Amino acid sequence: VYGADPAQIALQLDELGADVVGLNCSVGPAITLKAIQQMAEVTSRPLSAMPNAGLPREIEGRTIYMAAPEYFAEYARHFIRAGVRFVGGCCGTTPEHIRAMAAQVRALSPRQRVVVPQAITDVERRTAEPGVEPVPTAQRSQLARRIMAGELVASVEILPPRGCDLREVLDQVRQLKAAGVDAVNVPDGPRAMMRMGVLATCSIIESEVGLETIPHYCCRDRNLLGMMSDLLGAHALGLRNLLIITGDPPKMGPYPDATAVFDIDSVGLTNLVYKLNHGLDPSDHSIGQPTSFFHGVGVNHASVDPEYEVHHFYWKVDAGAQFAVTQPIFDVEQFLRFLGKIEHIRIPIIAGIWPLVSYKNAEFLSNEVPGVVVPDSVLERMRLASERGKEVAMNEGLAIARETAAELEGHVQGVQVSAPFGKVDIALQVFDALKGWAGRRRSVLP
Repeated sequence: VYGADPAQIALQLDELGADVVGLNCSVGPAITLKAIQQMAEVTSRPLSAMPNAGLPREIEGRTIYMAAPEYFAEYARHFIRAGVRFVGGCCGTTPEHIRAMAAQVRALSPRQRVVVPQAITDVERRTAEPGVEPVPTAQRSQLARRIMAGELVASVEILPPRGCDLREVLDQVRQLKAAGVDAVNVPDGPRAMMRMGVLATCSIIESEVGLETIPHYCCRDRNLLGMMSDLLGAHALGLRNLLIITGDPPKMGPYPDATAVFDIDSVGLTNLVYKLNHGLDPSDHSIGQPTSFFHGVGVNHASVDPEYEVHHFYWKVDAGAQFAVTQPIFDVEQFLRFLGKIEHIRIPIIAGIWPLVSYKNAEFLSNEVPGVVVPDSVLERMRLASERGKEVAMNEGLAIARETAAELEGHVQGVQVSAPFGKVDIALQVFDALKGWAGRRRSVLP
């Protein structure tokens, strides 16, 4: 209002010895967040943010604040990630606003503020917290041992069955184990489709076949209490690898009226697993023996908002993520540019590869699957191949996948290949394009 710069305000209050520096009122959370980010750059004092519930409007003689509780709650998460320790609201804030904020931020805990992220190259290094000493990363699973040793890892993604019969999936996993694959990735209700529970599927695979799994665990379907119970149970069953994702909203799938929970997102869940690995629950109460999960996160190199994706990835790394798996890569140059943007927050990256089987398949991925971008050049290759028949199209899709994998080797620490329609033989042919895979496969096959 008076033309003072937020950074200058923070500096002066800091010099005057304030215990907490912050902002309240204003015209809403968006402007307050921008100002808080400027203040965070110049002060080490705890920050507070208590904006108005939007810009008020006069409606039939009443002053109405227009920011809905859900909108307010979303910004509460952004405030905490910016380093805010005290978050609340000023004019127009109601009990509903506070209740929504509390639900959103329950599992988030602010870290030491780092506005310009420093290099994070060792997945062991992170701000110390109370709790017991965690199990060393390399001892948590075979996958963790290989990644920590700098070896190239190979995994294949297979969907859980639509029913309760796992025999076909188990046969596919046996083929992968015989071929020397390191792990099998199992999605958790992808595209909001109903399939067998991911933790049960992975537990059966590991007990029946003996191949490590990487269950994708999403925040969509469980509240915070349910997620903690699931994770403790998964650890008791012997599951050690996790890929943490927020999850696709129910409206994407065949049950659009299903309730989406989303108590926390992938950042919050990553933080929760980090705490469990230190023997703590979200309230820092002891759980006794710590878990020993090797937990990774998803990353979208082709995001429509690259700047936000870089910041979001930083938040995941800051929350304790130990590796990342990308969305399917079809444009290597675009991916390498993204790698350059996250070089200062680099953790081991596993590249997602999806062998296309037809032009229709390529169009579907490009238009219907969030986070997947298929460039025009690839679409055109698949269109021309599909005009010549199904087999030609499948071979072209395999060729594109092999070319992509070969170009990525040396830039990533692993490759995750999707098995289209459960065709694991196609996935294995993609690995044959990798120099680091050929010797391993010869050593396990006759």
